[in-house]
Amino acid sequence: MSVQRPAQTKNQLVTSAVRAPYVFARLDPVKTTPVFDSYWNFAAERQAAMFRRVRGCPPPWTDDPVLRRHRFTNAYRAADRVSQYLIANVIYKGRSTPEEVVFRIMLFKLFNKIETWELLENHLGELTWKNYSRSKYSRVLSGARAAKKRIYSAAYIMPSGGASFGFQEKHRNHLALIEYMMKNSLAKRIGRAATLSAVYEILRSYPTLGPFLAFQFTIDINYSPIFDDDEMSFVVPGPGARDGIAKCFKDRGGLSDVDLIKLMADRQEHEFEKRRLQFECLGDRRLQLIDCQNLFCEVDKYARVMHPDVKGLTKRTRIKQVFKAKSTPVDLWFPPKWGINDMVREQIQKRSASP
Repeated sequence: MSVQRPAQTKNQLVTSAVRAPYVFARLDPVKTTPVFDSYWNFAAERQAAMFRRVRGCPPPWTDDPVLRRHRFTNAYRAADRVSQYLIANVIYKGRSTPEEVVFRIMLFKLFNKIETWELLENHLGELTWKNYSRSKYSRVLSGARAAKKRIYSAAYIMPSGGASFGFQEKHRNHLALIEYMMKNSLAKRIGRAATLSAVYEILRSYPTLGPFLAFQFTIDINYSPIFDDDEMSFVVPGPGARDGIAKCFKDRGGLSDVDLIKLMADRQEHEFEKRRLQFECLGDRRLQLIDCQNLFCEVDKYARVMHPDVKGLTKRTRIKQVFKAKSTPVDLWFPPKWGINDMVREQIQKRSASP
């Protein structure tokens, strides 16, 4: 699988991040559990493991037994394999009109599987709204299902959409959803939106898109050149994050789930320094609200093994997905508008060259 990297379009190099003033200068009256400490340890070690891998170190990339055995997402959502593919091979590859960019994002994300995107490309060529044919797309996907191939990611469950669109096959309903979105001028509606929360509300208005999916898709759209808002401005906790929050705090001191995610983002440097943890940011980019939200989800899973006595909301006790190391090289590349690609490249090269 080849990942093509478009040219960097923003060359400004910021040498150091500016820490914002604390909103949550103290944890009181919030009371934490031992899982709160594991949140920061997990974030630092997961990030270190990612950098060891991209710098060409051989596996295993961590001494943590849980991280070595089980699969977890990266500390930064945008650094995950699927997000990296989405950014480089879907969003920034192809026609750049808002309509085409939105079509590609929604087509990819409703399946959220690299192999499904490449299957469609291999059979149909460039995937565009202009040349879209539901019958052709459906034929390819039905053929894959008949061959017992999975066309959906296991990362999250997509509602079937049958009640809204009437097809028995899930993928037909999702193709119908894409058509409905495009004919409902989704791209233009996003273009008129001023904030992430406004984009989120637009996506929530469509059938089958609940709070979790609408927020995830909002962040994906914000990676693109057609919309740009601060990731620190808006967050929606998912079910896994709420479970992780419940495990990290025995008394939330009256704070909401959103408040607690903001607390983590706000205090990140302090919490890493307090524990003498070396956390290597992506260039000058701090963990954003979406990243802190995702880390709650991951530490929920991590705690099932490391803190089995701390019960969350769902009472799950095991981690299903097993990690299998792959030898394929990883080449990190982020939305050019972030201005961090040169910095990340220098980070990787500098450490790789160190004795």
